[in-house]
Amino acid sequence: MNARERWQRVFRFQSVDRIPNYEFGYWEQLYAEWHQQGLPPEIKDEKSADAYFGLDTKMTVSPRLGLIPPFEVKTLYVKDGRRVYQTAEGVICEVHESGDASIPHYLEFPIKDRASWNEFKERLDPDSPQRQVPNIDEIAERCRLSDVPVGINIGSLLGKPRDWIGFEQTALLAYDDPELLDEIIENQCQLIIQGITPFLERIRFDYAAGWEDICFNSGPLLSPAMLRDFLLPRYRRIADLLRQHGVEVIWTDCDGNIMEIVDIWLEAGYNCMFPIEVRAGSDPVLLRERYGQDVLLLGGVDKMILYQGPEAILAELKRLAPVVEEGGFVPHIDHRVPCGVPLENYLYYHKEKRALLGY
Repeated sequence: MNARERWQRVFRFQSVDRIPNYEFGYWEQLYAEWHQQGLPPEIKDEKSADAYFGLDTKMTVSPRLGLIPPFEVKTLYVKDGRRVYQTAEGVICEVHESGDASIPHYLEFPIKDRASWNEFKERLDPDSPQRQVPNIDEIAERCRLSDVPVGINIGSLLGKPRDWIGFEQTALLAYDDPELLDEIIENQCQLIIQGITPFLERIRFDYAAGWEDICFNSGPLLSPAMLRDFLLPRYRRIADLLRQHGVEVIWTDCDGNIMEIVDIWLEAGYNCMFPIEVRAGSDPVLLRERYGQDVLLLGGVDKMILYQGPEAILAELKRLAPVVEEGGFVPHIDHRVPCGVPLENYLYYHKEKRALLGY
């Protein structure tokens, strides 16, 4: 049984020789810490780390759903040890000039009102000739021959607009100018549908992967009722198109506490929850209890137990074991492995997870 067959069978609740073995990734600064603890120095990125830890691989196709053209990335000025720069998405940010890793301080966003949206949306034209992929038939042939799961990125309806508008401003816009926010989301939907259709017509995908990040530990950015109005009809249009072309596993990556909006995704046809952040309030055990085999699960292992050592790690895996054994669940850490996690603990986690997966 190859990796592609395992993936398909697990998410159909069918028997497998072992469950697929994947992880979310690692914070970049963690490699240097682990090098001091015995990780070979040549292991310094996600691809080499995944191979070192013996993980399975996937193949994901990415239609051109971003800004065309992107903004010029440039430093605007440096002052008092801080660098202010413009990102490829037109956001003005401030970071420490030292280069120490931190979340940027966001100063200005490109979409402020309807006038700025009218200018910005020229970069999101679904009909731009630059969105065409000239080697699409070559990509299709590689996908056809693949013995690992093949997926397609399906973009974002609200997560990316939130990046362009700003968190607080997005929440306010939903009240102050809901017609404008609705127009922005509709443009995203049309962009996604037109972008993924040529690939769906040529390739049979095992999964579709979106991205939102519209939840925090207190719940979603907007009320479930508002999200239902803004997003459900568009999610459904995208999911219906995917289903027409045989895609069985559909998710949109959303950190935080998703429990209040899982109903929206399932109703639309997005049937897989990912990455299921446990400490934020999401829980694969509760999701399976609540929705049964209507919900598929990817992720869901509390990353914080990696700090605590073997006893906590084993307890978390045992907690998840009945759901893993039922099927429709590929467990892995619920986000990137954070800095400060001892390599010894991570190796123990892998040893015990491999036993859970049926190695």
